[in-house]
Amino acid sequence: MAHRRTWVLALAAVASLMTALDALVVSASLTTIQADLGATAEQLEWTVNGYNLVMAVLLMPAAALGDRYGRRRMFAAGIALFTVASAACAAAPDIVVLVLARALQGAGAAFVSALAMTLVSAAFPPERRGSAIGFLQGGSGIAVLAGPGLGGAITHTVGWEFIFWLNVPIGLLVLPLILAKCGESRGADTALDVRGLLLVIGAVLGLVWALARGNAVGWASGEVLGAFALGGAALVAFVVWERRAAEPMFPMRLLRCRGFVAGNVATAGLFASIFGGLFFYSQLLQTGLGLTPLQAGLGLVPWTSTLIVLGPLAGRLADRIGNRPLIVTGLLTTAAGIAWVALVARPGMPYGELVAPFLLASIGGSMSLAPTANAVLGAVPPADIGKASGVNAMLRELGGVLGLAVFVAIFTGTGSYASPAAFVDGFGPAMGTCAALVALSAAAVAVRRRAGTRAIPVAPEHAVP
Repeated sequence: MAHRRTWVLALAAVASLMTALDALVVSASLTTIQADLGATAEQLEWTVNGYNLVMAVLLMPAAALGDRYGRRRMFAAGIALFTVASAACAAAPDIVVLVLARALQGAGAAFVSALAMTLVSAAFPPERRGSAIGFLQGGSGIAVLAGPGLGGAITHTVGWEFIFWLNVPIGLLVLPLILAKCGESRGADTALDVRGLLLVIGAVLGLVWALARGNAVGWASGEVLGAFALGGAALVAFVVWERRAAEPMFPMRLLRCRGFVAGNVATAGLFASIFGGLFFYSQLLQTGLGLTPLQAGLGLVPWTSTLIVLGPLAGRLADRIGNRPLIVTGLLTTAAGIAWVALVARPGMPYGELVAPFLLASIGGSMSLAPTANAVLGAVPPADIGKASGVNAMLRELGGVLGLAVFVAIFTGTGSYASPAAFVDGFGPAMGTCAALVALSAAAVAVRRRAGTRAIPVAPEHAVP
């Protein structure tokens, strides 16, 4: 049993590293892709938005399909799709093919992201789950640490295509090992909630589409308002249906689990800060300080460096002292680091003045990342782990997309790219808002009484040997 758990954790970590790394290295290659393929600015934007949009839409359905048809099977299918789509990205002859292939990558990444956490959570007992999740998050930490610099280095030396070709041998190696070394497991449901599946796709698609397009076409445009209306209507219909469905995809009883609610609130706030940092910090280093893309990627190392070590340690500590102290302390530390950067940022400033606030924000994020996931999954009965993981994964993406949309709107209203000074004029208010949002997330978790609601009768999880 211990041997199989080790394989599950290792393979889930490698697959998560692959998908997380791909999402980060692309950002350093956009300028080169634009020049090689002759893409317009809007087409280039969709090489990023297409990936995030499809991934966000499919995260919760991926978890539901894993519960229904087998988590290992759907996880392997996600890796296979991601690998094939990566090869299509690398061989894309034009920007249209690249955008479509990136969307397929997002679909594969949704299954990997949603089911990696589920497989690990199902394989480890509650008293060891925090440590396992911390190790899993450490793999993502390697991607965050290496992504910007690696993307710049690969693009500069051998070409942007190889940031996608890199995924192919990894996927071909991991896929047969998953099928051979990992046991199968399913949730308790015996039927797929097709209506709930379609409604949640409509709700997330409408919301994410509106957020992705708002800055490009205007927040008061018919396209954006219509997408918000469609998403809102589908969300209301989803809640109504899930309350009456015999075997719902998202049982409303989970909202009575305090740890589930608090952990998801913390997740949304934390990932809003991560998306905001990935978008703005690199631009601060390049536009505000005049660094090259490769120098900027290396300059972000203090902001990304602590997750590899502190992520597993925080998960292990959460098993001993509980999740809430680490989440609240970590979020407040993150907010302090972000606020520090916003206050000291100025054109042409010495890079060394950013190292300490970058490290502070990194320590806070590393301290809270694993405990937020552990709080969500530890608050629900074993049979609901798959559903809870899907919701948590979806809120990571939605929290990031929504937060970034707000920060970009504030930046646009107060600054511009006309000069380093104009950029900093917008950067400060945008990241100040980011710090306030993270602090509010910490406050929301702090006022919740200690999580531990498990007295909800459910059928035991069905495990397949």
